[in-house]
Amino acid sequence: MAPPGNPSLLTNPRLARWLTFEDDGGVVVRTGKSELGQGIDTALIQVVSDALAVSPDRVRLAAPDTSAGPDEGFTAGSLSVQQSAGALLAAASHARSLFAAAAEDRIGPVSDVVDGTFVGAASSLTYWDLRPDVDLDVDVPLEAHAHVRDSLVGTNVPRVDLADKILGRPRFLQDMRVAGMAFGRVIRPPYRGARLEDVDAAAVAREAGVLAVVEDGSVLGVVAESEILAREAADRLRASARWSGEPPTLDDSQVVAFLTGVDAETTVLADGPAVAAPALAARYTRPFLAHASIGPACAMAVDRPDGLVVWSHTQGVFPLRRDIARALGRDEADVEVRHVEGAGCYGHNPADDAAYDAALLAVRVPGRPVHVTWTREDEMGWAPFGPAMVIDIAAATDTTGRITAWSWDGYGNGHSSRPSTLPTPSLLAYGAQSGGTAIPPSQDPPQTAGAGTGRNAIPGYDVGPVRARAHRALEMPMRASALRSLGAHMNVFAIESHLDDLARMHAADPLEYRLRHLDDPRGRAVLERAAQSADWGRALPDSRGRGVGYARYKGTGAWCAVIAEVEAVDAIRVMGLWIAVDCGRVISPDGVANQIEGGAIQSLSWTLKERVRFADGAVTSNTWEEYPILTFAEVPPVHVSVIDRPDRPWLGAGEASMGPTAAAVGNALVDAIGVRVRDLPITPEAIVAAME
Repeated sequence: MAPPGNPSLLTNPRLARWLTFEDDGGVVVRTGKSELGQGIDTALIQVVSDALAVSPDRVRLAAPDTSAGPDEGFTAGSLSVQQSAGALLAAASHARSLFAAAAEDRIGPVSDVVDGTFVGAASSLTYWDLRPDVDLDVDVPLEAHAHVRDSLVGTNVPRVDLADKILGRPRFLQDMRVAGMAFGRVIRPPYRGARLEDVDAAAVAREAGVLAVVEDGSVLGVVAESEILAREAADRLRASARWSGEPPTLDDSQVVAFLTGVDAETTVLADGPAVAAPALAARYTRPFLAHASIGPACAMAVDRPDGLVVWSHTQGVFPLRRDIARALGRDEADVEVRHVEGAGCYGHNPADDAAYDAALLAVRVPGRPVHVTWTREDEMGWAPFGPAMVIDIAAATDTTGRITAWSWDGYGNGHSSRPSTLPTPSLLAYGAQSGGTAIPPSQDPPQTAGAGTGRNAIPGYDVGPVRARAHRALEMPMRASALRSLGAHMNVFAIESHLDDLARMHAADPLEYRLRHLDDPRGRAVLERAAQSADWGRALPDSRGRGVGYARYKGTGAWCAVIAEVEAVDAIRVMGLWIAVDCGRVISPDGVANQIEGGAIQSLSWTLKERVRFADGAVTSNTWEEYPILTFAEVPPVHVSVIDRPDRPWLGAGEASMGPTAAAVGNALVDAIGVRVRDLPITPEAIVAAME
């Protein structure tokens, strides 16, 4: 059901903004949530098909577009199903009621609706027959709407986006080719904070095929007739450029000291007393993490007499439009942003920066579409990173092992500098333009929106009074922003590691110890289901261990438990993951399982391998050699059990497995060889360091 006060409906109450009935017998559905490879388009089609009682083949989902679709903010926080599916359920259900009333006015009582046809005693009419009688330019009531049919929700429907991807058909923004298209590149400085002093722009501008050279403050770019010419011209501009300014001296080895020593804004999440006599106090850390999209960021823009049009794989077409308009000094009405799929990403990757690059170059060649693709080095070196984090936890217990008090302090940069969330445009090139403003330190979302540094900082267990404080650093050694699950990945890893060590201190089984402190029946259910699937308690060979991790994402989202089995000899090898998830009513069981499995695999990569390296203001881990990720050969079998709750509201699943997976692996390592690694990633070097 769509809950009263659904934020997407509150912002976009007009029914016509959500759907229209087309002349060809189809239904066009519009959403503000971007397809990022998570399968949201298919899930939304299932919901609308059920609510309208039409075949899913009739439902076409339009990509987010500021000219026609609803403004649903960002595709983030595992909220697409909760917000957009809930809004579309309400909109489609209301549309059906309007058409049903119109049908009854013409043919009398309606006994059924069959693939869009309202069946009466003597005759029938379709949605499309009734279009002249129904005005969709009305508000959707905010009260909850029940499903009117249940043939697709809860079943597996083939994903509408996969055929093109499997068969290699052009559908990505990188594939777009239009008449008259030019190609652009923006040259990044050699280090952060460098200022452009001089460049031989005139010589490059005279070259054949070069349409424009852009020199604006410290922004340097080129537009050319072909991708090859643009790349070669960019190389020559880079070679002739002279830069000034002292590079920063901080490197990645100093991040922990920096984050715990720099000026910070402190937010009190829970105001319990300090833990006076902790049974265990420990520090946990993680480095900056890259999105590391397989395909570098891409965008296209054209400046027409009637306005600027930008194509982007952004996660928020409306917020991006607002920042592009602010940066260019234009009215929002003169800018249109259209979503086209690109490389998948969960969080704030450089898609928005590439979009502004394309816009900035396009205004120099009016009427010519300009296509911009970032280099691999720029993708890995200049995108926003997931913030490094430092977590201090202290806990007290009684003689039975019961936890009686808990404190948490989290240190790090803010987790959001997405477009339109900061006082000035948060677009990379804008910060270097003449008259532009450097991107300020990232913010943290408020607690009501799930927090950032403090996301999942409060244990989901009965641990007595809790003291929790988030310390957001007011300086950024590296540009930081949202990465999948925000602070939850590190916080759940730290909390569940601490809990496991407390269990061992009191000679308790880690699973039983969690259940002892957990009253939530849905939390207990996922732990018990995962344990059953993994055959918890069976004997393991030497050098193998088993660990568990659990959390309810954001304290308001899906419940997830993970059990990992690892082998630790000369390196860590994950032998298997057993996962149970409860995300309420399930629209697509396969979709949920795929999201949970994908999140777990990405979490394994972060937990075991990934670390951004930087020195002298430049990222040194800007290729796959310096920034390794989990390979296919290292992916373990993943077993996902989905607990369907048809009578409960649906919840997102995309980020629920990130923290529990990291924790389960760390705890399994302790079970295997007795070594606790608290500093991610858990590499062989980190294990050796933890032994010392």
